[in-house]
Amino acid sequence: MPGIARHNIIRIIMKRRVVVTGLGIVSPLGNEVDEFWASILKGRSGVRLITQFDVSNFASRIAGEVGEFNPHVYLNPKEIRRMERFTQFAVYAATKAWEDSGLNKGGADPYRSGVVIGSGIGALKLVEDQFAIYQDKGPRRISPFLIPLMIVNIAPGQVAIALGLKGPNHCVVTACASGSHSIGDAFRIIQGGYGDVMIAGGTESCITSLGVGGFCSLKALSTRNDDPQRASRPFDKERDGFIIGEGAGLIVLEDYEHAKKRNANIYAEVAGYGASCDAYHQTAPDPNGEGAYYAMKLALEDSGVNPEDVDYINAHGTSTQLNDRMETAAIKRLFKDNAYKIGVSSIKSMVGHLLGASGGVEALACVLAIRDQVIPATINYEYPDPDCDLDYVPNESRGSKINYVISNSFGFGGHNACLVFKKV
Repeated sequence: MPGIARHNIIRIIMKRRVVVTGLGIVSPLGNEVDEFWASILKGRSGVRLITQFDVSNFASRIAGEVGEFNPHVYLNPKEIRRMERFTQFAVYAATKAWEDSGLNKGGADPYRSGVVIGSGIGALKLVEDQFAIYQDKGPRRISPFLIPLMIVNIAPGQVAIALGLKGPNHCVVTACASGSHSIGDAFRIIQGGYGDVMIAGGTESCITSLGVGGFCSLKALSTRNDDPQRASRPFDKERDGFIIGEGAGLIVLEDYEHAKKRNANIYAEVAGYGASCDAYHQTAPDPNGEGAYYAMKLALEDSGVNPEDVDYINAHGTSTQLNDRMETAAIKRLFKDNAYKIGVSSIKSMVGHLLGASGGVEALACVLAIRDQVIPATINYEYPDPDCDLDYVPNESRGSKINYVISNSFGFGGHNACLVFKKV
């Protein structure tokens, strides 16, 4: 192949193995991985009445809010003032994941280490506040930090600054698939030899008047305001919408040989990635689940895993009528009779729907499920839906042999992403 450098030839011929060596989280169930995971396995709900603004006039008044969050752990007051909440979440979770990986003690070439973080919406509260200032006091009083604070790519940029990572760095914005697409992109970077270490996942914080109001206008949110902790009920016949949530889920991905050389703790391997688009509707999923089916099929083919070998499916499972029915149909189409033998669950029943951060947080749940050989439950499952007839691991986590897990994320615009995780 004339004109192609030797290292590029190697990239074409060989795909490097990619493993997970660090975890970091900010969530409605805590900001430490152990705390989050213990609550998930106990089936606790982090859904509460919204406290961040007056919701008395809103149809939906509940959310998966992050409670005790202290950005001062890693940021000084000046840095905090110059970061919106979704960026603070990202820096916090990324630093935790970096420490968990042991790379804070050295071992990573900064030019071979990068960041891919997704977010569906970004700094919506800032936009609301600054527009109010503009209306009240005019354009001269708009903050000079408005643009650098609000742009979604500032989250991976600030993580890179905080950790000194000078390799590939970008942001994915594919609505609720953003976190999973980010992990998939980072996986490809390492797999192709363009980097050795990547921080990837998603971050989100848009529990604001416009954010909640907009989803209320779409009739997408649950209005079970008198019973918040039982409001998110994926695959249940009585589901009436999703619960908006916030937080960040970030993982450290690393070339397998790089990780082994430094004797890193390996949680799991990322074995495959598939992505597709419904090309159907801007907010509604294809009712036949064509795009979801194809993303899962591509991910399994990429990983070399047979459908019958999958032990657990971390479902997108939003608790909306359309999504849960569609996802069930797509799973049954791909896995056929074996679909009924696989545990399928949605942790959104406990944390709500973290939008662009959901794929990142759910990736943590997948690798922890592999580590501990346990499938988290779908809580609040009470009334079977004839259209959703799989094993949704109702209400209690379940010990199980887990070698292969797939994680689904689907977003407005028809964006679909599927990741395959493997026990090492």
